[in-house]
Amino acid sequence: MPILPIDSGRYGSTEIKQIFEEKERLQYQLDFEAAVAESQAQIKMIPDDAAKEILKQAKSGRVTLKRVKELEAKSEHDMAALVEGLSEQCSDKAKPWVHYGLTSNDVIDTSTSMQMKDAFNIIEPKISKLADILIGRAIEFRNQPAVGRTHGQHSSIISFGLKFAVWADEMAKHIERIEEGKKRFLLCKTLGVVGTGSLMGERALEVQQTVAKALGLYAVDAATQVIPRERFAEMQFLIALVGSTLDKIAIEIRNLQRTELGEVAEPFRKDQMGSSAVPVKRNPIKSERVSSLAKILRSIVSVAMENIALWHERDLSNSASERFTIPMSIILLDDMLNIMTSVISELKVNKERIASNLDMTMGQIYAEFILEALVKKGIPRFEAYRNIQRIAFTSQERKDHFYHAIKEDPSISKILSSMELTTIFDANNHLSASSKIIDHVAKIVNNTNKKISPL
Repeated sequence: MPILPIDSGRYGSTEIKQIFEEKERLQYQLDFEAAVAESQAQIKMIPDDAAKEILKQAKSGRVTLKRVKELEAKSEHDMAALVEGLSEQCSDKAKPWVHYGLTSNDVIDTSTSMQMKDAFNIIEPKISKLADILIGRAIEFRNQPAVGRTHGQHSSIISFGLKFAVWADEMAKHIERIEEGKKRFLLCKTLGVVGTGSLMGERALEVQQTVAKALGLYAVDAATQVIPRERFAEMQFLIALVGSTLDKIAIEIRNLQRTELGEVAEPFRKDQMGSSAVPVKRNPIKSERVSSLAKILRSIVSVAMENIALWHERDLSNSASERFTIPMSIILLDDMLNIMTSVISELKVNKERIASNLDMTMGQIYAEFILEALVKKGIPRFEAYRNIQRIAFTSQERKDHFYHAIKEDPSISKILSSMELTTIFDANNHLSASSKIIDHVAKIVNNTNKKISPL
């Protein structure tokens, strides 16, 4: 019976969850054992026939999850049960060479890297797809003036498309971060009990390098019994970083969908219910879900950092938490990417509401541009600033449109002509470099998407 929501199918795609299923994890571990035996046989460290038999039995499906669990119930050691389960299927001649020179965490850490390699091969194309959709929407709304808000207040005018371009650029940067980080956290270790390669001797590094290449991983430079947990902490941080950008997008959508703003709305399906009590509501539940899951991803980073400081060459204080945090983080990120891709693809944008919100402050959003125009006319900045502020506050109290107040005030009207003021109070004249920025980001996204390299 499912206990966690992930187990019930509520979060994460089938493809990402399959990687972390017990049966699949067992096969990753068996594949690692086979790769090590093959590598050792290549340099005559173990008999060639033994390696072939270990490989055959590791791939045969005869080492079942049921049997390994039976053995673990006796030994209370999951990796010892795996080795015993594989050994049972091998001949007496091959048995001595199963797991030769290895320690449990060689299997655990490397198989975890194998899982994460396959997980990133699913995640990165999803990040890439979202970046493409975002830049597409940026181009769609590049010429749409909108309110730019700082501190929750109307600040200046932006291109509505620029919002999407900023997000698209960060998605491209996430791909760069992951690609650059793979060599640090997708690691293979075969160096035994305390990281010396003790039983394999001077050729231990040769074995490790060969195994890493065979598995599409990177050989660890130095380790204790475990791969240094700084590596997995970085991986968890990058996962949380992507999740936090998704949260940033979700929060903006949630804010813009507020009744009093109404600039965007999440897709709303036929027969969908926004509220069990209020029939007219359309709540941004998908974006809220993304924000909720992002909190978990960020909390996992803290656990990963705590796992860095282990006793001596290792202890088990990291083990139990990582069984939760590593699969959970990537499965939840997968779910968040799927949600946000759907939301952005079908996001309803209300151009009329965007336009009306521009005039919500009755023209005061153009204050920045009036200040600029006066400065260019030779008026000292703070003199111009205080005059504009005085007029703005007074017109606000009187509920006068800022354009008329500016036009009627002699300190401004004697310097700026009616034609100049008309030009200033046209939102379409203030998109500045937005279009060029969007084009630049489009090139970045296109180039970055080509850099994804499945291992």
